[in-house]
Amino acid sequence: MFSQKQLNTFKETETPFYYYDLGVLNKTLAAIKKAAPPEYHIHYALKANAHPQLLQLIKEAGLGADCVSGNEVKRAVETGYSGNKIVFAGVGKSDKEINYALDHSIFCFNVESVPELKVIDELARKKNTRANIALRINPNVDAYTHKYITTGLEENKFGINPYEFDTVIEELKKLSHINFIGLHFHIGSQINDLTPFKNLCSRVNEINKWFIQKGYLLPHINVGGGLGIDYKDPDTNTIVDFESYFKVFKQFLELQPQQEIHFELGRAIIGQCGSLISRVLYVKHGINTSFAILDAGMTELIRPALYQAYHKIENISSEKKTSLKYDVVGPICESSDCFGKAVEMIETERGDIIAIRSAGAYGEVMSSQYNLRDKLRSVIL
Repeated sequence: MFSQKQLNTFKETETPFYYYDLGVLNKTLAAIKKAAPPEYHIHYALKANAHPQLLQLIKEAGLGADCVSGNEVKRAVETGYSGNKIVFAGVGKSDKEINYALDHSIFCFNVESVPELKVIDELARKKNTRANIALRINPNVDAYTHKYITTGLEENKFGINPYEFDTVIEELKKLSHINFIGLHFHIGSQINDLTPFKNLCSRVNEINKWFIQKGYLLPHINVGGGLGIDYKDPDTNTIVDFESYFKVFKQFLELQPQQEIHFELGRAIIGQCGSLISRVLYVKHGINTSFAILDAGMTELIRPALYQAYHKIENISSEKKTSLKYDVVGPICESSDCFGKAVEMIETERGDIIAIRSAGAYGEVMSSQYNLRDKLRSVIL
């Protein structure tokens, strides 16, 4: 729900724009700090939202930075992160990106293939340094989420498969500028049932034991992220149940005393603090369908078009009492430019303010200027 002060700000601001509620973000960060045991290392996934002001708050809360591109590493450095708080994952790291990360002595590269291992070793050799690496393992655990955001199955492009372990071990023995410090796992995103995380723990236990038997008692085990949020009822369930999430790993993950656990949370931290605010340009009534045409489109929020994702859509300015169903669409010249079909809203007219909720994660950061759209604005309160 939005206050009158917030609504007044929305009415005075040119739309579309992203609105970020710092109160929600601070409460979320406090909930994480309360729920996570002090020995747990939490890294924030910049891919969810890399807005500098939000990232600064997250850094001040003590979270590390989980990056998947060189520019995300750069953004973390520019925000004030020291290298030992930065983890760099990604299936396709370029030489330029690797060199930048080496120059800033990052904590760890999460390595996804044998060729990548060789490249990092060679680039580190040229700089006369050593790179800390963790092997990203594909555990073949189904996250039971959308196929585009599932990452832990053998059919996915991410990670090293168990049948490659012997080859990787032999290769590591040849590389003199690599410090092998950990194992990394990530099974997918928007996971609301904790069962896949229990299944992940079982696989991590098996794989960790395999490496220990081979003589590699690795100090760092990174179980990734993927914890989902409630898109249907963001006001009731604004803060994720972090306590139950961390309890799964406390109960089912079997680590040695020398081993530390790392997490990479993104959406669960940032998702509920953001909304896309838009105005209705036109209401178009058809025989079977009425359209609410907004000034925001898939260029501002691509998730519904890309993933068929649901976001709660609300008319937050109208004082009418009756409601109707609308296909809520944008102005982009694509039929897929639709935020929701048969959305029940307060009776809507030109100029009404529409809020598309739970858009703090994978919203602004995935926006584009297709159709030569104006650069997207943001408002932070």
